[in-house]
Amino acid sequence: MSTFLSKEVQEGLHAARLASLKKASRLRVQVGDDIFPVLCLKRDGFSVEAGTVPPLRGLVDLYDGANHLYQCLIVASEEELGEMRYEFKRSTVVHDHAPLDFYRDPDGPVALIGN
Repeated sequence: MSTFLSKEVQEGLHAARLASLKKASRLRVQVGDDIFPVLCLKRDGFSVEAGTVPPLRGLVDLYDGANHLYQCLIVASEEELGEMRYEFKRSTVVHDHAPLDFYRDPDGPVALIGN
């Protein structure tokens, strides 16, 4: 049995793999006003399709649908099999409320009742 695949078959397999990753992922990266689909998100970075996305660098925002997940500082890592991989230099989770600058006692009053 031979494990050799022709160049056309390999290209077809890579194209099908990229198409399935794009279809399955709801993740996207926003750079300024431009939005690009994310193929894969890992702990230390993410990947996008190399042919359709221009080179990214600097501060970007990662979204899952309409939910803002992270604000990230990125740097390009490598291109492999049609995917461009980026690594996080910094990745900050986005919160929907401002952080408290004081300790809130869990047994403390919720509101102040006046006279």
